[in-house]
Amino acid sequence: MAESDKQAERAQKAAKPQKAQKTNAKAGANKAKAKQEEEALLRADTFTNAPKVSRRTLTKEEREAIAKQREAETREAEKIASASSKGRLGRWWARLQSGPDKVTWGMAIVALGVVYGDIGTSPLYTAQTFLAGQGGFGNVDREAVLGMLSLVFWSITLITTVKYVLIAMRIDNNGEGGIFALYSLIRKYGAWLAIPAMLGGAAFLADSVLTPAVSISSAVEGLQTLPPLEQLFDENPSLTLMITVVIIVILFSVQSRGTESIGKVFGSMVLVWFSFLAVVGVVNLNNDWSVFAALNPVYGVKFLFSPHNAAGIALMGTVFLSTTGAEALYSDMGHVGRGNIYFTWPFIKIALVLNYFGQGAWMLNNARNPQFNTMKSLNPFFQMMTPNVRYLAVILSVTAGVIASQALITGAFTMVSEATRLNWMPHLQVRYPARTRGQLYIPVVNGVLCVSTLAVLAIFKDSEHISAAYGLALTITMITTTVLLGVYLWYDRKRVGAIVFTVLFLAIQIMFFIASMAKFLHGGWFTCLLTIAILFVMYTWNEGTKLERAQRRHMRPKDFLPALDKLHGDFRIPYFADNIVYLTSDSETKRLDTDIFFSIFADHPKRARAWWAVSVETTDEPFTREYSVENFGTNYIFRVRFRLGFKVSQSIPAYIHQIMHDLSKTGELPKQKSIYPRVDADPDIGTVRYVLVHKALMPESKVSARGALSLQAKYAIRHVAGSPVKWFGLAPYNPLIEVQPLFVSTRRPPRLKRTDGTKTVPAPTPTRSVADPAAVPDPMDTTAGLSRLVQELDAAMSAEEKK
Repeated sequence: MAESDKQAERAQKAAKPQKAQKTNAKAGANKAKAKQEEEALLRADTFTNAPKVSRRTLTKEEREAIAKQREAETREAEKIASASSKGRLGRWWARLQSGPDKVTWGMAIVALGVVYGDIGTSPLYTAQTFLAGQGGFGNVDREAVLGMLSLVFWSITLITTVKYVLIAMRIDNNGEGGIFALYSLIRKYGAWLAIPAMLGGAAFLADSVLTPAVSISSAVEGLQTLPPLEQLFDENPSLTLMITVVIIVILFSVQSRGTESIGKVFGSMVLVWFSFLAVVGVVNLNNDWSVFAALNPVYGVKFLFSPHNAAGIALMGTVFLSTTGAEALYSDMGHVGRGNIYFTWPFIKIALVLNYFGQGAWMLNNARNPQFNTMKSLNPFFQMMTPNVRYLAVILSVTAGVIASQALITGAFTMVSEATRLNWMPHLQVRYPARTRGQLYIPVVNGVLCVSTLAVLAIFKDSEHISAAYGLALTITMITTTVLLGVYLWYDRKRVGAIVFTVLFLAIQIMFFIASMAKFLHGGWFTCLLTIAILFVMYTWNEGTKLERAQRRHMRPKDFLPALDKLHGDFRIPYFADNIVYLTSDSETKRLDTDIFFSIFADHPKRARAWWAVSVETTDEPFTREYSVENFGTNYIFRVRFRLGFKVSQSIPAYIHQIMHDLSKTGELPKQKSIYPRVDADPDIGTVRYVLVHKALMPESKVSARGALSLQAKYAIRHVAGSPVKWFGLAPYNPLIEVQPLFVSTRRPPRLKRTDGTKTVPAPTPTRSVADPAAVPDPMDTTAGLSRLVQELDAAMSAEEKK
């Protein structure tokens, strides 16, 4: 037995190394298998499309653009330094080029193309409308011609030159002009100032729809005056309308290229156009230089109240056509710079005056020509030229009509951008195709203007009927601008000047308005309807925003950190996502919006490894890419603020992943290494879920009927304008859009009464009994903080209702 035991023991000892070898071999095989699986997963990760950023902070194109800009600035500085050493005149030029009134040849050409298009087309139809109002060319005598010329000259001088060029353009908001920029400067002086600002802005945008229609159609109709084409247009009455539609569609299609590139091409054409206007005017002035007697304002006033004036006070509505474009000039100041407008305006005005007076000289010279007395729709602009010159005039006038439309379109972009900053319109997607922030393009506005302009053409058919609606809205804009300018001058300690300015220009422009109201039944109703529609959008958006802000609350770290810390460590609740990213408009990084807090704890709590609250700030520099982070002393709640240049696309997912990697490297964010590959996911970062919080009005909300209407209209407008999902580049990432009640505080409906025969349970009454221990709130619970917020909201809403 002893021998056998020894043999068994020896066999056991011999088997142990073999068993160990088998175990080691098996462990090695398992390790190799695990390694192969890991390598397979890593290979699968290479097929994912995780959002990534470049190692560089600027693209090659951006570096080239900055280098060119710096080179241009260096050359400009050298020129200024060289000029300042050349005496008093050189020092004056150096000071001019160093300030906001600097002049450059390139931008002066752009100014011609962007700013003066609408003013430049007025000679096409002003005299024609005047003759129609007087009953035809046969009813016009010397008194009438001189009276019309006098009123036109002094209207251009007082309204365009004095009011807008010399006064309004000196009042800018960081280089931006227009009625909204002006309102931004003076809104602190009274809430009532929002009324004229909204009304004027709405009227300007309404006029932006009519300008392309009337300018281009009136120019295209000049083709009918060419002898070879007369029969073609007689046989095809709708041909003019078809050509106009094609031109308008092409015009709106090229807006995305930016007004700088368009302006350079258009500027050269406008230079030719105004030179052509001046030359044609001088040629016809050789027939009768005595028309310059109309520079005396007495002729205009005398004819306005003369019994020979067949149009009566409505004559001022015709005269007003010569000033259209003045408001666009002010609105487009931010596009081209004030100095370039100052530099080019004298040339523009001289060309206009020479052409108007040339048309007057032609009318006096042909007053007794029977050929023109019976002509239908006689237009002195085309008739004062020889047939050969008329071909060139038609081509140039069509081009000028396109450019006139461009002036109003760019002005509309600026106005909408300013309205957005004032929270009077939804935050639309804005593109900056040029190197300066003033050059902007808003796709939604461009599309709406295009469709609206085509609708105007479909309704009114030709320029004669469109002109009946044209100009009425612009008189409203000019009146409201005068009121706001008067308020600015008053608070700028120029009291006497403010009174004189306001009284003088209100008197003139109210006369224009009364005269334009004669057009109401003949088409002006459409302009008024369009103005009211735009005003409704502004008013309801503003009122809705006020109501939303009245209920918005923010939480300090001491209020939200305990609840979030408890949820973060509560392993009974599964993760909703590794990272939950909320997008907010609040740029303050030391607090948290209650909308985010309620979203985290609504229904089933959204537990995460990290919560992120992200806001985006657009800077005035084109290529800024910066961010800042506040973590509140934790590794699970991060408040991120992006600072992106106005030309930088808002690729939020890619930038969020970069920040997560940066914080992971510094240890501020715990490692989130993923085990399995995920499409559109980063293998080194856990799952990311984006959440946007929208508001909805509840039936029981404590809000007035007017407030409810404003909010419902605002949400409808937002739905049409587009979702923020696209603005932030989140479309492919399936963001969660949550809807929260707008007001936490609601009306309590009366108690129900039970009617099935069972004894009704009385309503509970407060007692002093000891509370159930289970009902005592946990110090870490969120209900205490929520109840306090609800009480604050109730108090705020009660105060709002008392007001």
